[in-house]
Amino acid sequence: MKIRQDAWSEENDLLLAETVLRHVREGSTQLNAFEEVGDVLNRTSAACGFRWNAVVRQQYEKALSLAKKQRKQRSRSLEKKVIYTPKTEGVTMTDVIGFLQSLESVDMLKAENDRLRAENEKLQHKLQKIEQSSETMQEDYETLMKIMNRARKFVALDDEESPSVTFKMERNGNLEKMAE
Repeated sequence: MKIRQDAWSEENDLLLAETVLRHVREGSTQLNAFEEVGDVLNRTSAACGFRWNAVVRQQYEKALSLAKKQRKQRSRSLEKKVIYTPKTEGVTMTDVIGFLQSLESVDMLKAENDRLRAENEKLQHKLQKIEQSSETMQEDYETLMKIMNRARKFVALDDEESPSVTFKMERNGNLEKMAE
């Protein structure tokens, strides 16, 4: 069988996938990744994009969604990292507003943290009640089973104490109940 010289190898596919996932994670575009891989593999970015969308992407769907989540988390953390560094001269109103907004976001995070702690305590309390209720129900069930087993034994003893019925076979083959 003749193999095309320009066929995609597993290593090429792996390089394409790793590059695209890295670009997505870092907030870059897939087009930039296709250009980078195209330069390395001596292919056009369009060929790389076609290969990604036609073949490779299906194998890396979970990794791609994870990379997108990581990109989102990364961009959020970069937005929240507003560090106030006092200037020795030329403090503008924009600087003051930025500083106050960063303080406001810290207060919002503290309030959210307090709310989540309170909710956690409520859920812990609710869980304790449910566990106590479950233990009580288990004890009640075990007690009921003991009572039923005792009642079953009494019924079995009563049956054994009653005289058993005896039968006599007549000459013609009929069974006749014997007098007690």
